[in-house]
Amino acid sequence: MDITTRRNFLQYSAMLGAGLTVPGLSAAQTKAASGRSSQLFNFDWKFHHGDQQEASTPGFDDSGWRKLDLPHDFQIEQPWDQSAGPARGFKAMGTGWYRKSFKADAAWKGKKVLLDFEGLMLYGDVWLNGQKVADIDYGYLGVEVDVSRALNYGGDNLVAVRASTGRTNQSRWYTGGGLFRDVHLLVREPVSVTRNGVYITTPSVSEQEAEVAIQVELDGISKQSLDVVVRATIQGPDGSQLARTTTPAPQGIRLATVNVPLQAVRLAKPKLWSCETPLLYTVDIAVLRDGQLVDQVSEQFGIRTIEFSQEAGFKLNGKKVFLQGISNHHDLGALGAAVYDRAIERMFIALKAFGFNHVRTSHNPYSKSFMRLADKHGILIVDELADKWSEDESWPGQKPFSQLWYKILPEWIRRDRNHPSIILWSLGNELQMREDFGGFPTGDWGVTTYKIMDTLVKRFDNTRKTTVAMFPARANGTMRGSPDFFVKVIPPELSLVTEVASFNYQYPAYPAYLQYAPHLIIYQSEAATSTLTGAFYGMDKDKMVGLAYWGAVEYWGESHGWPRKGWAFSYFNHTMEPYPQAYLVKAAFSDEPLVRIGVVDGAGELVEWNDVQVGKAPVSSHWNWPEGSQQSLFTYTNADEVELLVNGKSVGVKPNPRNDPLSRNIIYWKSVAYGSGGTVTAVARNKGKEVARHALQTVGKAVALKIEAESADWRAGGMDLQYLKIRAVDRQGRFVPVAQDEIVVDVSGAAQLLTLDNGDHSTNEVFTVKRVKLHNGFAQAILRSGRAPGVVNVKVSAAGLTVAAKALKTVSV
Repeated sequence: MDITTRRNFLQYSAMLGAGLTVPGLSAAQTKAASGRSSQLFNFDWKFHHGDQQEASTPGFDDSGWRKLDLPHDFQIEQPWDQSAGPARGFKAMGTGWYRKSFKADAAWKGKKVLLDFEGLMLYGDVWLNGQKVADIDYGYLGVEVDVSRALNYGGDNLVAVRASTGRTNQSRWYTGGGLFRDVHLLVREPVSVTRNGVYITTPSVSEQEAEVAIQVELDGISKQSLDVVVRATIQGPDGSQLARTTTPAPQGIRLATVNVPLQAVRLAKPKLWSCETPLLYTVDIAVLRDGQLVDQVSEQFGIRTIEFSQEAGFKLNGKKVFLQGISNHHDLGALGAAVYDRAIERMFIALKAFGFNHVRTSHNPYSKSFMRLADKHGILIVDELADKWSEDESWPGQKPFSQLWYKILPEWIRRDRNHPSIILWSLGNELQMREDFGGFPTGDWGVTTYKIMDTLVKRFDNTRKTTVAMFPARANGTMRGSPDFFVKVIPPELSLVTEVASFNYQYPAYPAYLQYAPHLIIYQSEAATSTLTGAFYGMDKDKMVGLAYWGAVEYWGESHGWPRKGWAFSYFNHTMEPYPQAYLVKAAFSDEPLVRIGVVDGAGELVEWNDVQVGKAPVSSHWNWPEGSQQSLFTYTNADEVELLVNGKSVGVKPNPRNDPLSRNIIYWKSVAYGSGGTVTAVARNKGKEVARHALQTVGKAVALKIEAESADWRAGGMDLQYLKIRAVDRQGRFVPVAQDEIVVDVSGAAQLLTLDNGDHSTNEVFTVKRVKLHNGFAQAILRSGRAPGVVNVKVSAAGLTVAAKALKTVSV
């Protein structure tokens, strides 16, 4: 039984014990189970964009409000607004209101009834039946709201949520707005496991045996002497039961919640979690009071060891692993900030296909599902809490840093600590550029603040190290413009005390940093995509931790000028279609022989960003150019040499310039005659033997449209997505990359069209429409499944082109 099936079973069983009605079960069956219920609370909300007086009151008239299902990002739906500024993605700041009515079962009385909000952008407030029940002060982390006392049991209830995007200067990038992650309604007994109250560690691991230690935190037994027992059952990756341990809860503890350390369990011949084999175990926790089941939860974990050292950088299960990653913001293309499992999963699959093994969650906690899917796909995570430790500017909280940090940090660690994918906690980003960004005013560039925060981290998880990403400045906040910048190459003060020294950019300075401070364990927390693979080959990969390319996937916000809506110096566009440079990175990250042609499509651009130069030379991957023209191109390869042929005739053979870190794997071909079209082919060879080839062919005029569905296992239930690639093709069925026809997409049946996009990062169109122009011959439709399974019919049309139609199905969960 996989974790999803197991979680559904546990929730289903718990619904029975909580008094919820489940169709198709007899009264006898309804009484058979006990525990908690967890109900997805995403459906049938009403939404209004803009502030609205008295919207928190039950009698307010919301009949004119829009009906929608969560997750929802109201900002991505707004028109692009040049006056709104580039940092937040040319979207105006604003407020959104959400309201939802529901019935509270009379059987819930005497239990704990909670609304669990996983996230709210940027921050906001929650009311139930007109009574304010919560402030969500830091929207990147959720909150569990106890609504037991405010409920109308047996009758109707109204939950209202106000979401604000905050002030423009509270974030340096696009955040989105609204209820952008899942909401759940929980019902549990007074004696139960607390939110994120299960902590699983593996204190010793070898090929022969692994020790598993489990700690469970309980509500409802403080200052009491109750007969409460906690039982943990461990299942292997194949679902087989491996071990069970049972421990009575202590009595008379005066703390608000009580930790119950269970007797450690030893597993023979453990199956280790790794990037290549991301095998997961499951712990089922049962809480019994007076011998009766009162609560049950399920957690996954992985058995693995992690080690950071000056000598080897990073080791996973005793083996050297170099982090090959990205450092991005949390939006998911045309979905904006709204979180869907399918969107995350397809990104992980694409990244792994190009040799990536790592993501740094800059600069805030991502969703729970992001971590769960990283576990599933073997992606190593550097988990980051915040950007600046500021009382105002660049701090996304409803209250200042000093009033929130000690609340959100434990919530973050407790939420994420069981994930084997997470290898390092990052507490902040680029703090030492200004003294007021360093937290408490201790006059030491944030050193004291870091030490205090690190102590609190260790209180909740002592199995991982901590770090802070450094602005590309030297000690004493010395910036690039200072005459001392290249003279006194001294690392920032904060980097000298963090357990791992994380530097944004500046890889040429790392040898000097090590000469000054030999104890540093170096991780390049941001690498410029403009360096291409220079930043990768410029590091000591034997002794350093790895790197994360900044903005390797296009994201909204931090634009370098209208009409671009965000960061565009990337290896993948915001639909996850790769640019040719992505194959250069793959050639470096992978041993698989590879060659790829990229045709220079215009002059390059360099921009000053974060005290470093960034940019991208436009490179295309097609062979449709003006007749008689000459084209310059690159071949990206990890082979010894490449021969270039145009219409079968050799243009020459060139070696791979492997001795130059900045040019390695890049071969430049200037002024290649295009003629009247045909084919250009690159043949890669090792020791004279062909190992790979790539060809571009001139194609004809577009005559038809073609639909390609990405997912074969599209699930009903209202939460799964289907991504459709829509392309123009010529008479021979070949993709036409220069087509710009306007298409119309019609969807009917058991799904809805959620967004329509074309991958153009300079678009002026919003995504909630049914028509769009092809960009580079391409468009992407994202469909959201209905709650019931069924047939979905899709039709794509354009003037003068043959219509494309496709029948799809959603299957039962």
